[in-house]
Amino acid sequence: MPADPVAAVTHADPYPYYAALREGPPLAWNEALQLWVASRADVVEQVLQAHGALRVRPMAEPVPRAIAGSAAGEVFGHLVRMNDGAAHQAQRPALQRALSGLDLAAVHATALEVARRVPERQALADTLFSMPVRSVAHLLGFDDELLPRVEGWMRDFVACLSPLSTAAQLQHASAAAQELMARFEVLVASAAPRSATLLHGVLAEGTMPTRPLLANLVGLMSQTCDATAGLLGNSLVALVRDPALRASARTRDGLLAIVEETARHDPAVHSTRRFAAETVTVAGTALAPGDAVLLLLASANRDPDFNEEPDRFAPMRARRRTLGFGHGMHACPGQALACTLATAGLETLLRRAPDLDAQGLRGWGYRPSVNTRIPLFH
Repeated sequence: MPADPVAAVTHADPYPYYAALREGPPLAWNEALQLWVASRADVVEQVLQAHGALRVRPMAEPVPRAIAGSAAGEVFGHLVRMNDGAAHQAQRPALQRALSGLDLAAVHATALEVARRVPERQALADTLFSMPVRSVAHLLGFDDELLPRVEGWMRDFVACLSPLSTAAQLQHASAAAQELMARFEVLVASAAPRSATLLHGVLAEGTMPTRPLLANLVGLMSQTCDATAGLLGNSLVALVRDPALRASARTRDGLLAIVEETARHDPAVHSTRRFAAETVTVAGTALAPGDAVLLLLASANRDPDFNEEPDRFAPMRARRRTLGFGHGMHACPGQALACTLATAGLETLLRRAPDLDAQGLRGWGYRPSVNTRIPLFH
């Protein structure tokens, strides 16, 4: 069993542990982590919907101390998904409009073209990041020759989102944030790139390219980085583990079904946190201001009261429900985009004819993380 709910994220099989947690209290106090743990779907949903009382960041620390005052801290401070309040939510409509207006068939075709240009000699662990990040950068209008550099800056930047990062990594994250913001300023100032599907949607109807909006474009790419890399990698793991799924992988619809079921069954994002801004009662437990709650999204997806036969991997599941993309005000509006990018990446990887059985024998581990499950193939 994992040592605790945070260690479970990178455990080989955390799901029996999650099931044991669901048998316990609706909110369980973890003394070692000094926080409350929600593992059942109904409690996780309740916490995610308590927007005013339970916030994404602690009231006293809206930006992590390690990056406060840096370029990475500036970007973090503007991110809609990392903050609450009217000023941040004002950025949401432009992002939602752009993401909801995407032609997913065209996105899939574009992502396939970009993914095919990722060198085959590159390590698979890196390819999981390259394919989706470069695809979104292309959709935003970056020139193809710049895509590897944009990917590098983005992979450096996401280090600022992890409490496991070293001082050197945080310094690189800040430099990357400066580069990305500068590149977005150039991009939105030029006429030609505005025809790019995603950026055109964001800037429609006279939307002004403010610093907060540019920061949220960086944030959009950062979500693509770890979360979509994990979704792509875990979908590949599903095919390695179960040869019976490989027949479904011969069609685009079959691949998409595998990706969507992976997002429920073995998601990239296993947990998120909320912080009490005021006294609030959740599932019969009184929380005091400052209390932290760890929401086990992956456990909630496997709750039998949330999905029937939750431990069975069923690509053609009739009523699939998932909390891995959040819920309520902070739900990720890019779920369809993420699944489309992961599907294109998976299709490209399979066209390269990997020996899935040999990969199964070599095995895999997971990148160190406190909330994201991204495989490291041996």
